[in-house]
Amino acid sequence: MIGTLVLFLRALLAVSLYAFLAWAFFSLWRDFHQHGTNLSRRRVPSLTLTIGRSELVPQNRSFSQAEITIGRDPACECPVEDDSISARHARLSYHHNQWWLEDLGSRNGIFLNQVKLQMPTVVMSEDEFLCGETHFRVAVAGESPVQAR
Repeated sequence: MIGTLVLFLRALLAVSLYAFLAWAFFSLWRDFHQHGTNLSRRRVPSLTLTIGRSELVPQNRSFSQAEITIGRDPACECPVEDDSISARHARLSYHHNQWWLEDLGSRNGIFLNQVKLQMPTVVMSEDEFLCGETHFRVAVAGESPVQAR
């Protein structure tokens, strides 16, 4: 009689353990699925760059993707004809709900608001940066200069 009771309790414990594990895995899957859905719905605010050199008329380029590479290489999202710019000079990327500017190891560096860029830095509307001899002015959709400062 005792043996049957112990066997029944062991079986009940095993079933309870598997039910708990199933519930835990389902909860984790649901959270990951919800997080993935939220990430896929997140929109990248468009970025407009006003690109100018002293001898040329400034031009506006708008971008809606989350990563923009600037350089002489025609494969860059923002190719620039300037011999003082590296083939892949800089990258603008959108993450953590902000636009970030980083130097990709260029020989002449980047100057953000007249200060040499040392590490990836957040950029906002009305920020200006210099790559080689080309000036860039940033405008983020939905962000006014007063909000940004």
